[in-house]
Amino acid sequence: MCSTLRGCFPCKCQGSCRGKDSSTPLWDCWSRFFPSTRMRTQAGSREDDVDGFRPSVTSETRGRGKWIRGKFQKFWGSPRGQVGVPGPAETDGHQSPEDEEPPVVSLAFEQHIEEQHLCEASQLLIDKEKHLFGNITEEEDLIPHNAEVEKLAADHEALGKLVTETVVESLSFSLQEVDNNSPSVSAHVAALTSAVKTIIQEEEQDQMWKTRCRPVPSWRPCNWRKIHDTTLHVLVGGRMDSPQTPTAILAEQSSIQTDVQNMGRQLKEDLLLVVKLVKSCYPPEMDICNFYAKLYHQVFSTRLRKIADFGLDDKDCTFLLRWVNEYYPRIFQNPELASEINVESLGKLLPQELLVPLEKQYLDKQEAELKTYIERVLDDAAQKWRKGEEPKTEDDCYVSPVAYDIIQLINGMVKAAEVILGDLHKAQEITRPISDSMQRYKVFQEDIIRQNKPNSTAFIKANLGCIKDFRDVLVNKSHLFQEEVRRSCLDVVTNMKQSAHTYLLSPVHKNLKTQYQKLGTKDWLNKNAFDKLLLSIEKELQELRGPNQSCYQELIGQFHQEVTEEYVRRLLKGDVKLKDKDRQQKAYETVIDNAESLHNLFKKMGSQDDWLKEILTKIAEVLELQDIPAMQMQVAALGAAQPDLSEKHVSALLKLKTNLSKTDRSTVKATLSDTLTEIKAEAITRPFFSKIAVK
Repeated sequence: MCSTLRGCFPCKCQGSCRGKDSSTPLWDCWSRFFPSTRMRTQAGSREDDVDGFRPSVTSETRGRGKWIRGKFQKFWGSPRGQVGVPGPAETDGHQSPEDEEPPVVSLAFEQHIEEQHLCEASQLLIDKEKHLFGNITEEEDLIPHNAEVEKLAADHEALGKLVTETVVESLSFSLQEVDNNSPSVSAHVAALTSAVKTIIQEEEQDQMWKTRCRPVPSWRPCNWRKIHDTTLHVLVGGRMDSPQTPTAILAEQSSIQTDVQNMGRQLKEDLLLVVKLVKSCYPPEMDICNFYAKLYHQVFSTRLRKIADFGLDDKDCTFLLRWVNEYYPRIFQNPELASEINVESLGKLLPQELLVPLEKQYLDKQEAELKTYIERVLDDAAQKWRKGEEPKTEDDCYVSPVAYDIIQLINGMVKAAEVILGDLHKAQEITRPISDSMQRYKVFQEDIIRQNKPNSTAFIKANLGCIKDFRDVLVNKSHLFQEEVRRSCLDVVTNMKQSAHTYLLSPVHKNLKTQYQKLGTKDWLNKNAFDKLLLSIEKELQELRGPNQSCYQELIGQFHQEVTEEYVRRLLKGDVKLKDKDRQQKAYETVIDNAESLHNLFKKMGSQDDWLKEILTKIAEVLELQDIPAMQMQVAALGAAQPDLSEKHVSALLKLKTNLSKTDRSTVKATLSDTLTEIKAEAITRPFFSKIAVK
């Protein structure tokens, strides 16, 4: 008798089977644990060799065997004394005639079960199934084998439950255990791999029986693949309903936020477990990672739908949208998950019909907050102006926080909304109130100008910085705005800039009026008259300081253009008569000199409008030229550079040359008409002559 087997199992006999004087056979002790197992005792067979398989029992399999027996004891064979499973008392220790054919495989099956060799155990049952049913053509032929069939059915059921239990335990490990590759993890990987092979093997057997017309075992088809899938669905649902590691409930979080966050964490941890542990146990064609991902997606989606239907406050609404569009997609950006899971096939967590009302609730809230904040910023600025306060200064420039505060808020809110909604176009809807807010800002500036308080000039200079900032963001960050809103706001800030420039420059032009009146007259040809104008302009330029550097340059550029326009306007009035070539030459030299002096002065103060000098230069050359074709070419060049040049302007210019006939003037004017016909109207990018009225 084998001493190894004698020492491997605890004995429940009244006397100890291990005692030296014990008369209890080892088989009786074995059969108490596995009553369906029979040991053959033919002459010549070894006492420890059962049906051709020698048990290999270790301390590890003992522990596992006890666990398995505890889980599935009721499925393991029939109790002693049942029909078809005779115990020793019925046979007096001898073989039953029923058991001689076919060979008994129960012991090997139970041994594989203890070792968790589920695939091998399944194969033994399939072999037994083929042996019992392979040659059966009628149901009646099975009657003599009822006991064996019942035993096979019970073993098959027990195996199925053990396979299911193994699959269920796939997610019972922590990520730390998996990363550390603990012994229990390694053992489970082997068991799960065997369980998956068993499922595939049993599915193949199901398919084999579908092609046969003879009696089919009652457990066929067993549909273990379908049971596997259903089991995982139930498992996933249970884990999402009761997260293994719930987070601590934060004071600022609602119960809904806590529940969603816990489910999200459970989903991520379980999918990482699938990728790190479970995937290796399945064949690639089962695509187990994407299967699990779809299950978790479906369960998570179902839970969120119920929450969305509940009716949420603004914070919970925003939180739910963030999970749908930000947090959930971020989970699958994990490199380990991204390489295994097809995220696009999962789709959105919530359907469009539930997302639309949530998005509307969120957008309405954000629009209202943006409008309220902008109104508060404008109210603060208006209150300071009414109190007589002046704006703060930085580097001797007036500054206002209005544009910075509003732009920062718009930028932050639209960017956040793009993430929360997952759509920039939808996020742009937040900016709809800005059109009305900018109109209100314009009205505020108009009040400043109209009332012209002592601090109005300082506020307008500060506003120029805000206007430029608004324009820059509308042009350079157009993606933040709906196109209709952007164009509307651009029109407003353009108008505000022009009105601010007019407010600041009008008093300057008023002070220069006396000097302007001498342009285009006899005194104009006297160099001293223009020098006095330059000195007055330089003095006035100092009074315009106060806006930030870039705004000051724009203001100086505007002033430069308006002075040049006034110069041409006075010249075209025709107060001076250039009767001969000498007078025309003198006028040419004067205009050239004035253009150079004016350009140098404004360039020194920051103007970059060199094109204004070119206009005066071309006008001077028309005054100098005596040849009609040359005059035609020069007028054509002036018209090409400034398409808003009209025949009236050319006529007024040519009339200064009193020695030029009416026919010659008409010839030159005709050249302008031909030139302008070839130039499209939209080519007028820098209006100049259109601002100069002539009779």
